[in-house]
Amino acid sequence: MSLTEALEWLWEAQPPAPVEAKARELALDTLGCVLAASAKPPLQQLAARFGKADPGAVHVPGFSQSFSVSSAAALFAAAACWDEACEGLARAHGRPGVPVIAACTSLAQTQNATLGEWLRAVIIGYEVGGRMGEVLRVASGMHVDAYWPGLGVAAAAVRLSGGGAAQALAAVRIAACQLPHSLYLPVVHGSEARNTYLAHSAQLGLLAASAALAGISAPKACNEDVLPGGAWLLLEGYLKRFAAVRHVHYGAAAAIALRPRVAARLREISRIQLRIYAEALTYCANRAPERPLQAQFSLSYGLARALACGDLSPEAYSESALRDPLVRALEAKVELIENTQPRRAGRLTLELEGERLEHAVDDLPAMTREEVVGKFAAYTQLPRATATRFVDAPAQSGFTALLRGLASRA
Repeated sequence: MSLTEALEWLWEAQPPAPVEAKARELALDTLGCVLAASAKPPLQQLAARFGKADPGAVHVPGFSQSFSVSSAAALFAAAACWDEACEGLARAHGRPGVPVIAACTSLAQTQNATLGEWLRAVIIGYEVGGRMGEVLRVASGMHVDAYWPGLGVAAAAVRLSGGGAAQALAAVRIAACQLPHSLYLPVVHGSEARNTYLAHSAQLGLLAASAALAGISAPKACNEDVLPGGAWLLLEGYLKRFAAVRHVHYGAAAAIALRPRVAARLREISRIQLRIYAEALTYCANRAPERPLQAQFSLSYGLARALACGDLSPEAYSESALRDPLVRALEAKVELIENTQPRRAGRLTLELEGERLEHAVDDLPAMTREEVVGKFAAYTQLPRATATRFVDAPAQSGFTALLRGLASRA
């Protein structure tokens, strides 16, 4: 499938009911991540700067100021990934949804858009971004978030602005001509600079869409003729049970499964061994993390925290949690071993006083709708009914009113 064919299909196709339902859950989950992170001091300070330097009429859930579309999209995207609890698409090795939702949530507030129009734009952006992500892989030492995700934003913003497939094609090409190569380096050092990457993608896509709608042209680029076709990629996308990069989930899930058998004997554990696939070791072998982002990308920390506490939520990255003596002692005992089989899976082994316990996680099952609603309620401290009103709202509902009702605590 070519990019032209993909866009023509997406402009004409009516997304099946399961795709729309998944898009609603994706949106709710992402909004929950934004609200959960909104109280973080760096994000509040960024909001204050944006509010002063680039004010407007657009609101972001959890923040009191109003912003321009561009600044609102950037703030939204940075908050959504702050706790590393947001979505992803394994085949794209990244997250096509966050910057698209960030840009569309901001732009929709200026368009008098309905929920249905907003959802259609989000679905288109996700499908374009996911396909481009599958064919565009970053080199060693690079990070994906400021790379191809902006291409989906470009298509989504054109759709939400009333443009056609040909203009979306131009917008994606404009963005493709200026794709950045963002570094993995901030993750190693625990620097929050990484959290600005998806903000950059949101802003780049919005710029490209405006340029295309203004008639600015661009050449063909970016492996446009080799995109995967057919299935709706959104149905393959995952939402996270844990606040950690997806690679960490296998060890954390195994630890939680074994925890009932060792909860009273954690200090007796003499050896912890995690067999995990090579890509997880490449990106998440950070040891003894000192800062939240390092811990979010740490197989050993995520496992130890889950084993000690039975969960891996945003609270796992507070200063006190990162210095918990028991967690640090368990983390130091973790041995990471490469599993040479190509598929994603993990096997955890615990040894204590002559006893050996094992648990394998061969798959991470998709979250149910009720689990997504429960995660939103837990992250935001808002009633579950607030979440269900959003996912069940009629397509003709005004999006801005629905958004403000969802984030009424702000």
